Amino acid sequence: MSAVAETLTHWINFPENIEKLMFPSRTHESRDNENKGFSSIPADILDTPKEFIFYLDVPGLSKSDIQVTVEDENTLVIKSGGKRKREEFEEEGCKYIRLERKAPQKLMRKFRLPENANVAAITAKCENGVLTVVVEKLPPPPKPKTVEVAIA
Repeated sequence: MSAVAETLTHWINFPENIEKLMFPSRTHESRDNENKGFSSIPADILDTPKEFIFYLDVPGLSKSDIQVTVEDENTLVIKSGGKRKREEFEEEGCKYIRLERKAPQKLMRKFRLPENANVAAITAKCENGVLTVVVEKLPPPPKPKTVEVAIA
């Protein structure tokens, strides 16, 4: 590939590269044994001027099945031990003839939050199979002031 094509490819993928640096997901690391038996939750992350917004697909799960916590002061953890409920039929002679919509028993996803994330101001809501987690940003630190001191 030519140098121009490589540079162009790099800049086209720039947002994804920044996202991987700011919000690495630890669920795919083989050294993290606590994730064994869990499936990953697909996620989109939006960086706005005032907050980070995480959109996660959790079809068939209710809000009581999902836990959102912060570990180690800056790791957002989203997990579910619940499973999607199948419609039960009380009529005699009713049975499923095909079961293709299998949901994992356990779901988990971890995100390392950036330093400017306010972990004390996190909200979450679950609607229509999408979990939305909003993490507010801390205000930027004040710029250091330079004070001129007169020499006597």
